[in-house]
Amino acid sequence: MTASLTGGTAPDGADPQGDISIPALLRGARGSYAHAIAAFLAEAGCDDLPQNGPFVLGGMARHRAPAVDMIRGLGVTRQAASQLIDTLVVRGYLSREVNPADRRRLNIELTDRGRAAAEAIAAAVGRVDEELTAMITPAELAGLRAGLIALATIKERTRCDGQPKDI
Repeated sequence: MTASLTGGTAPDGADPQGDISIPALLRGARGSYAHAIAAFLAEAGCDDLPQNGPFVLGGMARHRAPAVDMIRGLGVTRQAASQLIDTLVVRGYLSREVNPADRRRLNIELTDRGRAAAEAIAAAVGRVDEELTAMITPAELAGLRAGLIALATIKERTRCDGQPKDI
């Protein structure tokens, strides 16, 4: 019998999720937040955000973080970062102005449209979080968070070729 990511019981009564590899589970769960965010953004009239736009706008609003910090978290090239900011400015999500105190710097801020998109993103994340909280126990949620943090730590310590970064 093929194991399903959405439940079911194996003929022998075993839990089929125990047989599914963690990479397969991560792949299956990957779109949970993205699908909800896309739906909420479409409803808010903000369905033209580029890839990684929700991460930048949501992070800027939620953490009051500068755009540069959010983009640094994406791990993209300077060119890709610049293109993302340009697109967000052109589409009205961000404003970019010369810093009056230091003309070599730019101030990048959320516009009203950017704040509306960030609100939609936060609402979508909240909805998925609510669903998740209703489906698993607090201890399971804590374990999920701990496991994801551990995986992120492994990623940070490992180069793209799988070798430790100190080699």
